[in-house]
Amino acid sequence: MSVMDLFRLDGKVVIVTGASSGLGVAFAHCFAEAGADVVLGARRVDKLERVADSVRSTGRRVLAVATDVADPDQCQRLVDEAMAKFGRVDVLVNNAGVGTAVPATHETPEQFRSVIDVNLNGCYWMAQACGRVMQPGSSIVNISSILGITTGGLPQAAYSASKAGLGGLTRDLAQQWMGRKGIRVNALAPGFFSSEMTATYPDGYLDTVMTRVPAGRKGDPRELAATAVWLASDAAGYVTGQMIPVDGGLTIA
Repeated sequence: MSVMDLFRLDGKVVIVTGASSGLGVAFAHCFAEAGADVVLGARRVDKLERVADSVRSTGRRVLAVATDVADPDQCQRLVDEAMAKFGRVDVLVNNAGVGTAVPATHETPEQFRSVIDVNLNGCYWMAQACGRVMQPGSSIVNISSILGITTGGLPQAAYSASKAGLGGLTRDLAQQWMGRKGIRVNALAPGFFSSEMTATYPDGYLDTVMTRVPAGRKGDPRELAATAVWLASDAAGYVTGQMIPVDGGLTIA
């Protein structure tokens, strides 16, 4: 096996949540290009089906399942349908997420809980359902954020707390499952990429942030997706329990 073969995912089945737009679309396409069949989960069924059609153009098999990851039963159904169609789940990309920008003294309990329910709890329910069926050599990639490591200067307490919590979840699941199940669990902490979330930022905000980024630009979604492919592949077979920033150097600036 050559070094490049270690990065291939031929014969693997990957679940991507939050797959109806933005970074989720990039994950779906890049994993398919690496040889994997792809299971897509998201709440917006119309957009999800369009993504599924575009991923099928790569020649890979695709299954789309309407899923709200805040509901444990829907997470289990997504995994059950993946198993029924493909007979295996090798990789989970926990990408589904929501964000708010509400001052801490005004944020309601419902607003705070809704973010935690998707960004943190949803990742746990998906990992739990996948962990029951994954075989040794499988991999989970949680999509956290640099806002779980540092501040972005906006009032994002719920979002930042949820993404910081993913760091602890990643480490604990890696410790529980690497030795006993042979499942690696890691997290990526993206910096600023073009997405639905960044499109809602105040005018001029990203321009200001870019002055703090040594790379001097936003990331390309395929750069993040390629890092996820590496983490999920045999090329990263000795990597587990890690939070890896993909941020153009923002966290070291």
